[in-house]
Amino acid sequence: MAEDSVDALQARLAERGYLADRRLATSLFLSLRLNRPLFLEGEAGVGKTELAKVLADLLDAPLIRLQCYEGLDVAQAAYEWNVARQLLHIRLAESSGGSTTGSAEQSLYSPEMLLSRPLLAAIRSPRPAVLLIDELDRADEPFEAFLLEVLSDWQITIPELGTIRAQHTPHVIMTSNRTREIHDALKRRCLYHWVEFPDLEREYEIVRRKAPDAPAALSRQVVELVQRMRSMELFKSPGIAETIDWVNALVALNRISLDPQTVQDTLGVLLKYQEDVERLGGEEIRRLLQEATASGARDQ
Repeated sequence: MAEDSVDALQARLAERGYLADRRLATSLFLSLRLNRPLFLEGEAGVGKTELAKVLADLLDAPLIRLQCYEGLDVAQAAYEWNVARQLLHIRLAESSGGSTTGSAEQSLYSPEMLLSRPLLAAIRSPRPAVLLIDELDRADEPFEAFLLEVLSDWQITIPELGTIRAQHTPHVIMTSNRTREIHDALKRRCLYHWVEFPDLEREYEIVRRKAPDAPAALSRQVVELVQRMRSMELFKSPGIAETIDWVNALVALNRISLDPQTVQDTLGVLLKYQEDVERLGGEEIRRLLQEATASGARDQ
């Protein structure tokens, strides 16, 4: 079992390429042991979503993902009726002339006519699923009230059909980039963890695992440089995925080390806003690169 101990869980995550620090591994362990949702907040790109994917693989469980966005409602998040199938059923009933009004209405709102969206799919899953509710802060506040009911009782009430209760309680991971505050009532039903960017050594180890073809010196230099960029006032700091992408891009260009021109030419792999690209002008790149190279030389 993945939840035998914090150390075992941390090791099994590492086997699958996810290097969780002790605090995050402890939060996940307690979430599994206590059967409580885990609410992860942090900057975009720190590995919140990836943790749910790795957990599903570790538990050999289906991963059901609800991607939140502005305007998300019950129809997209939980369920909706298969209107096309209902209309076909009505036409067939009319042509046969054999159904009474009551039985026809009952068959229109049967479980077979129901389309399961992520929340209902997780509740109806024949085995425990990993339910990822991703970027909850992008959804509107009224959606939180509906989600609160689901997480409290693990059931969804459908007016035409009744209450559907969970066959197995899913393992829930909710994420937020904190573009807005999530209501306390929802947070209180979860275990909470703020996910930081990894320190230099842990990010270097992640890059080595995810981009094994890159020269070790290049990976080190890239991580040193990215760590310094994150200390700057950028509109969007590069995430771990961008660091890995950048290393892979440099390998594709047959680079074995960074130079100012290569950094300038490939900044679009790492940074996604023109303001940040402009912020890192030629002189700033040279300064950061010199610092990163000097620091890497001291560490070796």
